[in-house]
Amino acid sequence: MLLSPGSDEIYQESLALHKEKQGKLGIRSKVPLKNKHDLFLAYTPGVAEVCRHIAKDRNLAYRYTMKANTIAIVTDGSAVLGLGNIGAHAAIPVMEGKAILFKEFAGIDAFPICFENYQTSFTDQVRNIAPVFGGINLEDIAAPRCFEVEDALQDIGIPVMHDDQHGTAVVVLAALINACRVTGKKFEDVNIVICGAGAAGYAITRLLKCIGYNPDVCTTVHDIIVCDTRGTIYRGRKGLYQNKYKFILAEETNHRALAGSLADAMRGADVFIGVSAPG
Repeated sequence: MLLSPGSDEIYQESLALHKEKQGKLGIRSKVPLKNKHDLFLAYTPGVAEVCRHIAKDRNLAYRYTMKANTIAIVTDGSAVLGLGNIGAHAAIPVMEGKAILFKEFAGIDAFPICFENYQTSFTDQVRNIAPVFGGINLEDIAAPRCFEVEDALQDIGIPVMHDDQHGTAVVVLAALINACRVTGKKFEDVNIVICGAGAAGYAITRLLKCIGYNPDVCTTVHDIIVCDTRGTIYRGRKGLYQNKYKFILAEETNHRALAGSLADAMRGADVFIGVSAPG
């Protein structure tokens, strides 16, 4: 029987599944350990030669270790699903779920890394684990901290993405391109209203501005307007400059400087994208 996503039955069935399996993720060895020779190859003394090669050229870690096909799914548990700041332990089931999606649909090994942010800075913690992984998938980190963390990690030598920003933005862009094809509209001609200026809203806006929009010639014919809990974001709004990322949105969107509520922004809109907090 198919159950609706938000039904109580689904919640109870999921709880039972996680209890039965004790989580959704495990580790499987790629090599046998059936005799001494197997141990000599996989561990001491044979592994020392692999270590010596990598010590001479760290890029060889991509050839000789799991680094080439392994992602760290990193969170501080501060913005998990719609549940909010529930902490690192409560975030584990979601990170495990993301890990099995990586494995099932892309053949990529992924591991949940859930930090309690105590004395060491979050970015330093991620830097310290980076040598093991081929990429970092930041997940469920509250805004505006998620922007700061992502920016600070761009120099660690491996790709870093924030799923709630870039993953969501790519999906929205794909849906909007297809919607324009179905309706016969040109992407660059549509008026877009985005409700929500957090991680998803910010990233969606920045990506859509790269597709078919020229900010130097933007007119009332086509524009993007972003709204937060205080209404439309526009240049000169009082208190806006306390948030660097909303200031960026104000500079790049709403070229009519429309002030008002979400309802005001919706007049004449072709597209509505809702990525706000509940309510």
